[in-house]
Amino acid sequence: MNQASDSTANNSSVVPNAHRLLWAGFMAILAAGVGFAVRGGILDNWGKEFGFNATQLGSIGGAGFSGFCFGIIIGGVIVDKIGYGKLVFLALLGHILSAFITFAATTPDNAYNFLFWGMFVFAYANGTLEAVANPLVATVFPNNRTHYLNILHASWPAGMILGTMAGWFLDDQLQVNWKLQLALYLIPTVLYALMFLGQKFPKSEAAASGKSFVEMYKSVGILGSLVACYLLALFFGDIFKGLSPEFGSYIGYGIGGLLLIAVAFMTNFSIGSFLLFILFVTHAMVGSVELGTDSWIQNITGNLFTSEQGKYLFLWTSVIMFALRFCAHWIENTLKLSPVGLLLVCSIIACIGLNLASTMQTFSMALVALGIYAVGKTFFWPTMLAIIGDRYPQTGAVAMSIMGGIGMLSAGLIGGPGLGYCKDRFSGEELRKLSPELADEYKSEKSSTFLNLKATEIYGLDGTKLAAAKENKDRTPEQQTVVSADQQGDRNTLKADAYIPAVMALIYLILLVYFKSIGGYKPLSMDGKAAH
Repeated sequence: MNQASDSTANNSSVVPNAHRLLWAGFMAILAAGVGFAVRGGILDNWGKEFGFNATQLGSIGGAGFSGFCFGIIIGGVIVDKIGYGKLVFLALLGHILSAFITFAATTPDNAYNFLFWGMFVFAYANGTLEAVANPLVATVFPNNRTHYLNILHASWPAGMILGTMAGWFLDDQLQVNWKLQLALYLIPTVLYALMFLGQKFPKSEAAASGKSFVEMYKSVGILGSLVACYLLALFFGDIFKGLSPEFGSYIGYGIGGLLLIAVAFMTNFSIGSFLLFILFVTHAMVGSVELGTDSWIQNITGNLFTSEQGKYLFLWTSVIMFALRFCAHWIENTLKLSPVGLLLVCSIIACIGLNLASTMQTFSMALVALGIYAVGKTFFWPTMLAIIGDRYPQTGAVAMSIMGGIGMLSAGLIGGPGLGYCKDRFSGEELRKLSPELADEYKSEKSSTFLNLKATEIYGLDGTKLAAAKENKDRTPEQQTVVSADQQGDRNTLKADAYIPAVMALIYLILLVYFKSIGGYKPLSMDGKAAH
């Protein structure tokens, strides 16, 4: 695990305004974090005001994943051609437009569409900003990408902390109107606009060398596109399934297949880099175990303990992530780790944390278990981006943005729904073990599947009946049995979730052996040679 890059590499930048650009990007992603946290906190307000069911609220929240994906992928494709500044302006317009669209939700008849598309536009703007910030920071700090990309992405947990605390105070304590709560994200939006204003943006190494988009994309090729196209097929399949339940999935796979064929012809049937393909697959796991788990963790901890304790635990893990993302360079140097070695250690830690979380019975144990998990997941996302910047500078912003899109799509299509499926499955199985009669009584009328596969069809617990059992302070023995089964289902879900970082650890170990066999992990220059 020795640091393969030159240990004497300094933190120097290549442009004089590098740190101004870094902190402008930090503020931009912080705005995204604040907005997501506040929107997540007011879902119940929307449900009460407009009469939405859980499925409708889930669809509105899901627009945040899909919008981000399209923003970062489209932005990554065009940023080297139109420049960073124009994309920042586009994102700014998106953030402002999102507020107007969302605030237009006034009645049960119009609210769903305005909230859905308001969330989509907001997330699209966030994705566009990441398509700017990730390659921009990688370009201006070429000697220490891991360190500065981790600092950049410390803004996400910072925004989540601020948004969660503000929502907790304004919503739960003061009961301020949800529109005023949501408007909070416009404050960091104005600040990042001012910080980017008048700044000169450098070009990526690939763009500066005059490479065409096709040349940048060849390293991604058919293999890398296969991962993205599969996830896009799932996305479009879900959309068309609502219009045509019988043929929706086939339409989705048809669209994904056509996109893959288009890539093949565009790149003259370039297979692409197998290493990049492995990194894309691994980042899909990162999206599932980090963002997918985050989308459920407050629900799970709130179920195992209390709703308020669930919020404390979410803030606890976010504070850990925020603090540690400033320490990536120090950790790498102290432990003599390459970025791949750092990811291997983090995967092991995350696996241990989730396994411990699956057994937690007390709040103090939850602090320890989820604290360990938070340490593990802290460096996944930004360090994966740093590896792309180090090893594939010839792809410009393209590979980095596609990787971000893959992670977000995986969180929305595999991670979040997968954990929901596990909760249904394990809770139903546990109740059937305890009482087959109660299992039949509390069985959901609607089945659950994973990835729309018929073979995975199961029946969880009826949400309305389960909620009634949970909310009853004087539970009957039968209701207590149901609640206990549901809690054990959550613990089993966390245990199943731990398999993802375990598989990631195996992949990183193989990559570590691979890099050692070729002389160690080294950042590459445009010509494919070691940069230093």
